[in-house]
Amino acid sequence: MLYKWAKLALTLLAGILLNGLCPPALANTTFAGSASPDGGADTIPLASIALLLPLRSGPLGAAADAVRGGFLNAYERDKNGLAVTVIEAADTPGDMLAAYLAASKKYDILVGPLSRTGLTAIIQNGQVDKPTLALTQPDFSNGKEMTLPPQLLPVGLSIEAEARQVASWVGADYAPGKVFVLSTGAAWQKRVANAFVQQIQGSGLHADVMTLNLEDGVFNAGALAQLQQRIESEKPRLLFAALNADQARQIRSAVGLETPIFGISQLNPLTLNDNNPEHQIPELNGVRLLDIPWQVEADHPAVMVYPHQPVAADQRRNADLERLYALGIDAFRIAHEIAARNTVFQIDGVTGQLNISFGVGTPSFERIEPAAAYQNGIVTPLGAP
Repeated sequence: MLYKWAKLALTLLAGILLNGLCPPALANTTFAGSASPDGGADTIPLASIALLLPLRSGPLGAAADAVRGGFLNAYERDKNGLAVTVIEAADTPGDMLAAYLAASKKYDILVGPLSRTGLTAIIQNGQVDKPTLALTQPDFSNGKEMTLPPQLLPVGLSIEAEARQVASWVGADYAPGKVFVLSTGAAWQKRVANAFVQQIQGSGLHADVMTLNLEDGVFNAGALAQLQQRIESEKPRLLFAALNADQARQIRSAVGLETPIFGISQLNPLTLNDNNPEHQIPELNGVRLLDIPWQVEADHPAVMVYPHQPVAADQRRNADLERLYALGIDAFRIAHEIAARNTVFQIDGVTGQLNISFGVGTPSFERIEPAAAYQNGIVTPLGAP
């Protein structure tokens, strides 16, 4: 039986990874909530949740810690008989798979992994027998789509999904015509550009992809002049910038204000309520993008409810870590719905409007992020794209 009644307890379990002889789960910390005493119809039976994260990983340690913080803060607001165990797992595909398989024997719902390589290892292994919320998206970079197990629901933030949503937005508002798709040779930018191009097909907009070369973070002046000439002669309806904020700023400074620029959340390095004038980017005023409510909607009901990550007074909040913290919040809320045995549900989340079907038939997950634009150097919401 998936959900088990058990006595609630708060325990701390520790393990040491020594000479490769111990399991890859480095340390477990369990948090337990109290079951509702009245046993009413809305009571959720105790479900045990394992949160698998590479907390000691150099590359992913900070990201994992942000997800953990959001997940546990959301749990503190709505325990309702749930027990959460944080499992530290080494960030290699083999170790993450071993930690996942061990956890699947003990826990009702698994949340993780955070890396694409870890998720690929789990999918290829084929043993996904418990409800699993992956905190990333499957890696389809080789062009071959993997069949996802019915008990697996990837809920990670996806810049490719953002690109597809932007493509649907501009396809509805700007077709027919041409759109210049700008990127560098960075792998993530190529993925974003490709997702946009694939989605824009059939909309009436023709995509012309341009890869611009960078040298020490600066675009070649000749390439920028050539781009400006092409804009003047071909008059694209808009530019899609699969770029970061500094790169987009260089493009805007070179080509002027006449041609609209659209992009994804990576155009926004700011965090919510960051009013420091030194951080503002007035050169991007008018640039439109998507980002999650946690980043742009201060008056969103869920954004107002959950606490933000504490940072030192002399430190600046990191936008990407804020997004991962928000992912942790919504990941718990999804796990809570699954524990309640809901199969089709919506969540007005801090990472977007979430539409989910899980537990009956083929799982589906959709995240719709709010549209935003730069105004006075900061990013503000626009309303529905």
